Amino acid sequence: MNHSLTFLTRDFASALPLADAQPPCISLFQPCHRHYPGNLEDPIRFRNLVKELEQTLGQSLSAAEISNRLAPFNELAEDVPFWNHTLDGLAVFSAPGFFEVLVTQRPVSELVVVADSFHTKPLRRLLQTTDRFQVLGLSRRAIRLFEGNRDVLDEIDLAPGVQQAIGSELGVLMLEPSLAGAAYTGTDPETNPVMSGQPDKSVEIGIDSGRFFRAVGKAIYEHHSQPSGLPLILAALPEHHALFHQVGQNPFLIEEGIKIHPDATSIDDLRERAWEAFGPRYQARLAALGQDFSLARAKGLGSDSLEQVAEAAWNGRVDSLLIEAERQFPGHLDDSTGKILRGELSDPEIDDLLDDLADLVESKGGKVMVVPGASMPSQTGLAAVFRF
Repeated sequence: MNHSLTFLTRDFASALPLADAQPPCISLFQPCHRHYPGNLEDPIRFRNLVKELEQTLGQSLSAAEISNRLAPFNELAEDVPFWNHTLDGLAVFSAPGFFEVLVTQRPVSELVVVADSFHTKPLRRLLQTTDRFQVLGLSRRAIRLFEGNRDVLDEIDLAPGVQQAIGSELGVLMLEPSLAGAAYTGTDPETNPVMSGQPDKSVEIGIDSGRFFRAVGKAIYEHHSQPSGLPLILAALPEHHALFHQVGQNPFLIEEGIKIHPDATSIDDLRERAWEAFGPRYQARLAALGQDFSLARAKGLGSDSLEQVAEAAWNGRVDSLLIEAERQFPGHLDDSTGKILRGELSDPEIDDLLDDLADLVESKGGKVMVVPGASMPSQTGLAAVFRF
């Protein structure tokens, strides 16, 4: 069985049977390597984690049950194409009748958790990082989508709903499984596109740029921008920017863009151009977050004390929480009281207090953002703005 690369998105939890999963629920995390020779050790490390998992399951399951639960893990271990094309991190979730594999663009710490529910905190921490974005490569001949940050940019598969939505809007049938690389041809492919593979001029259709861009913008918003919550940067010829911004119907699209044909540059150059467009906005956002915290604290509506923030979070008072990316506090929050319980991270029952706190804030409707230490407005590893 070949396993495709499924990227981490903001709605990843919707793919997990969080409410209906039958224990034991297995959560496995592993850092990976993108290139040879580092990627040669990844399946070996994975098999070692599976052995650790087998020992843990042996405490509660029979040999037959263990064999059944580990079967998809062993299949993944033998999937050579998968291991040849991983990214920087891997997350595997398994429950009876369920097996999901996600890849991440940042490394995750090696960890195996067997519990009554899935362990998702490492992925939530990645999603809360503030420097991520998407790039839409757009021409009248192809649509491509990329995701990354200042250090890495990867092309991602367009959701099946994108081609379906655009085809429905334009009244044409998309023949390819993905719009990436799907060509439009006509007397001038940049001004009069029709689907390729149709030599009969009688079947050509007149798709004006506005209608095409409107359909693309709406589809990307519904199937990618809204689920991911990421800012979107347009990479297109200069003459296409104004029109796409006018009709694209995507509130995640930022004003700054990349004014070059997306196929006329390398992915590394595209990443650098994307960061040139997004970097100033990112720095301005970090500065604004710091200013908001300083003003709130001056009014008695902010704190960088772990105990105070935990109490406020438990009472639903935290509007926004900043967490230092590199910081950890061993322990966890008591589910019934919100009190801090200290411990050691080496203890399997002990997690990171900042992750627990982030989950609590989000469950109460607050916002959580992970920022680099140099941009934190406090020295304690966290900063919270209260609602009241």
